[in-house]
Amino acid sequence: MMKSYLAAAIQMTSKPDLAKNLLEAEELIELAVHQGAELIGLPENFAFLGKDHEKQAQAAEIATATEKFLKTMAQRFQVTILGGGYPTPVDHEPTKAYNTALLVAPDGSELVRYHKVHLFDVNIPDENTYQESATVMAGTEIAKVYHSEQLGNIGISICYDVRFPELYRHLAKEGAEILFIPAAFTAYTGKDHWQTLLQARAIENTCYVIAPAQTGNHYERRYTHGHAMIIDPWGNILADAGKQPGVAIAEIKPQRLKKVRAQMPSLQHRVFNL
Repeated sequence: MMKSYLAAAIQMTSKPDLAKNLLEAEELIELAVHQGAELIGLPENFAFLGKDHEKQAQAAEIATATEKFLKTMAQRFQVTILGGGYPTPVDHEPTKAYNTALLVAPDGSELVRYHKVHLFDVNIPDENTYQESATVMAGTEIAKVYHSEQLGNIGISICYDVRFPELYRHLAKEGAEILFIPAAFTAYTGKDHWQTLLQARAIENTCYVIAPAQTGNHYERRYTHGHAMIIDPWGNILADAGKQPGVAIAEIKPQRLKKVRAQMPSLQHRVFNL
């Protein structure tokens, strides 16, 4: 039976500097562990946040270093870690990389690997062009839910996915109780949509949401919204990292999950099982 435990959503201001980012990620993981966290999520682009073509050019190097890092951290601190989005090379398409999230067990083994499905090709008036599909290969499959007796059942997504409720409904149908939504949400859209979307995904699926985030200025005019959060199945915000790099920590309680799902059994009342 799943037990109560502490989860952490890490917030970073990643730069176009792999070594520096991994060092900062390590410090924040250590901070979370010292506060008792057993499940830790890192945001999208935690290992490298720079221009798309720079990221693409270094994809193989970033992927190798990042995967080694995640496995080392999980083993060293004996925790389960989600690396919430980093580039991994695509064999048949050398000009593109997947945007990959990796869930790693305390023994360093790979639990779930997910390639981001929905790519951020959006024009917003913040002086940046977002054309993720120019350098990223879209994944084609929803991540399998990781079923854990200790931590509960974990579903994984990345950033822009949050706008597609059918993905989360599928994860919920597959038994998800905790939804990871690591992100590098733009400051422009984040101020209006981030919290609302996260709460909606938690409420409609009666799941905990763990949403690690990027914050602040990364390079030139690229700003992200911050507010890494953990939200309970009723939509209550349990922890919010605000605007500074740091950690949002909250308790994941199986009794709370059970109670909310008994009070509001909407998952059992679905009519259109699309």
